[in-house]
Amino acid sequence: METLDRKILEIIQDGFPLEERPYAALGRRLDVSEEDAFEHVENLRKSGVIRRLGGIYDSRRLGYISRLCAGVVPEGNLDGFAAAADKIPSSTHNYIRSHAYNVWFTVIARSEAEIQETVRGLEAETALHDAHVLSASRMFKINTVMGKAVASAKVVDQVADKSVSDKPASKSAEPFVPNAKDRRRINSLSKDIPHTKTPFSDLGIDVAEIRGDLDLKIMRRFGAVLRHQQAGFDANAMVCFAVKDADSAGKALAENPHVSHCYERAPFEGFPYNVYAMFHAFSVEELQAAIDGSVALLGKPDHAVLTSLRELKKTSFVYFD
Repeated sequence: METLDRKILEIIQDGFPLEERPYAALGRRLDVSEEDAFEHVENLRKSGVIRRLGGIYDSRRLGYISRLCAGVVPEGNLDGFAAAADKIPSSTHNYIRSHAYNVWFTVIARSEAEIQETVRGLEAETALHDAHVLSASRMFKINTVMGKAVASAKVVDQVADKSVSDKPASKSAEPFVPNAKDRRRINSLSKDIPHTKTPFSDLGIDVAEIRGDLDLKIMRRFGAVLRHQQAGFDANAMVCFAVKDADSAGKALAENPHVSHCYERAPFEGFPYNVYAMFHAFSVEELQAAIDGSVALLGKPDHAVLTSLRELKKTSFVYFD
């Protein structure tokens, strides 16, 4: 990847210019022309490095809930399960992982009942069984901004400036009640913005309203969502720990630059783990070293490493569709 492309990705994941001509502003920052900045971003979008360019909203503030679901699908039935789940807009992420519970997917909906209905529907329609709907009792970290290698250590620096990382709103934050105009704006920005030099005016959206969404903390960030592997992060795993002190473990894992997400969840039958962490790295060797270091730091608790064997689906949820 070109040096300029890397610089662009470092900027636009959480700092895409909220201006009428964003590529002109990006060009000024990089000392290149508006045309050059636009073409480089377009190439990153067309090549698949950038999966989406838009707003990342806080589901809870908008009246939605999100759940991680785990289940079992026999090897020979995985394609049928993937096809069925792919048709469900509320299911945005779906992976096959290296565990007896081999399918892990997310569902976003207005209520717990809707999520249960979605999961039970998949059980009825496909070979999915032993499905569990998992809520997060605590969120220690959520930061999907993928950064640069850090000097000679070559670690993935995903600890962005706290002012721009994907911080969830506090549980006590008031729900946001959108009016019709808010709903139209949020719906448009939760999709991919137009491939033009004036995307906001082409959508009929005032950039001041986007800044307002950030100020109200209903939007976590505005920027590029990457396909991690195309961006160079070839290795990842969900590592789940069985620990007595979830608070200390979660906070320690959150400090690890290789960890993008970290939650506390209730154990369930056949899965005694209560702290989940997503690890990313440039290589399998780097990933294993990061995991080994965390295991040692936590006192070598019982844990399971669930590597991603296959990505079945990865999309962004479209609000108020």
